Amino acid sequence: MHGHQPTTLVLPGYLGSGPGHWQTRWEALDPAFVRVPMPDWDHPSRDAWCRTLDAALAAARAPVVFAAHSLGCLTTAFWASQYASAAQLAKVAGALLVAVPDPAGAHFPQDATGFAAVPLTRLPFATIVVASSDDPYGGAPFSQTCASAWGSRWIGIGARGHINADSGLGDWDEGRGWLASLAAAR
Repeated sequence: MHGHQPTTLVLPGYLGSGPGHWQTRWEALDPAFVRVPMPDWDHPSRDAWCRTLDAALAAARAPVVFAAHSLGCLTTAFWASQYASAAQLAKVAGALLVAVPDPAGAHFPQDATGFAAVPLTRLPFATIVVASSDDPYGGAPFSQTCASAWGSRWIGIGARGHINADSGLGDWDEGRGWLASLAAAR
């Protein structure tokens, strides 16, 4: 499994990630970053998103790391705990989980279905949860609860909103460094 760069599956959240988003910028910078094409960005369904992630992983060359934002984080947790086979899990080196949203929060999109009752079980690969202190979709305490349950390293980056295009992160080299550390640790 060693000897080549990992494939990075990019998992955007609700509505997808637009042109200024760090996920989109990473894809433009590196062809090893591949966006998982969810079936409906405007009406996310946990079941459809998890099955789409599973199919994308099946087609990807191992090792794989996930670069997940917002609803992509919840998709990763549900997929790993309820959908994934042992063979699929073995392909995953780690996941960067950025801006985990709280399905019980006031701003959680009503069009997203099946994401409540976030699985709080240890994830079977290395994970880093990155949180902002003023994220309207999920505060630091919620992300710390998830990180603790998932066995993740938790990193707070101060007041950066939803850690998206509006957060002014540019190419977000720091985030890419954390993602690279997951791939290297395998």
